[in-house]
Amino acid sequence: MKRCDWATGVEPLYTKYHDEEWGVPVFDDRKLFEMLILEGAQAGLSWITILRKRENYRKAFDNFDAEKMARYSEHKRADLMKDAGIVRNRLKINAAIVNAQCYLAVLEEHRDFSTYIWQFVNGEPVRNQWKCMQDVPVTTDESDAMSKALKKRGFKFVGSTICYAFMQAVGMVNDHTTDCFCYKD
Repeated sequence: MKRCDWATGVEPLYTKYHDEEWGVPVFDDRKLFEMLILEGAQAGLSWITILRKRENYRKAFDNFDAEKMARYSEHKRADLMKDAGIVRNRLKINAAIVNAQCYLAVLEEHRDFSTYIWQFVNGEPVRNQWKCMQDVPVTTDESDAMSKALKKRGFKFVGSTICYAFMQAVGMVNDHTTDCFCYKD
C-alpha cells in the first residue's frame, strides 16, 4: 500500500496513526480537546515522541477530563512536573490546564466544542490535492484564523502551525498525498 512519505518505513506506531487516525474527521469534543493539548505538547518535538507518551498523557491528565483539569491544584501541577511519562515542561503543563479552563468557557458559550472548532473550515473537511508532502503548507488562512480566535479566548500553545497540525490530525483538512491509500477515504 502506498502511504504518505512521512509514514513509510517508520515505526509501526507512526504507521498505525497515519492509517487509522490522521486526517479522519473527529467531532467528539473530548477527542478534539485531547488532540489540541497533544499538538501543543508536541511543539518543538517530534510527533512520535507524543504518540509514544499518549497513553501516559491520558492517565496523567485524567483522560483529558477538562472539568478535572481546570481545577488542578499546585500540588497536581508539581506531580505532573515529576511524571516522566509526559513532557515535563512547566509552560506546556500550565497551558494544558489553562486550555481546559478556556475549553470549558467555549462549551458554556457554544454548547459544544466541535461546532465551534469546525467553523474554521465551514463545518466540512477541506480536501487538498497535494502530490508530495513538500507541497503541504505549515499554516493556512484557516489555521491563522483559528489561532487568533483561540488566543483571544486565552488558549496557550495554539500558534498557527500548531493549529494547522491539529486540523490535519482531526481531519479538518485532508492532507494525505493524492497517491496515498488514505486520500480516497
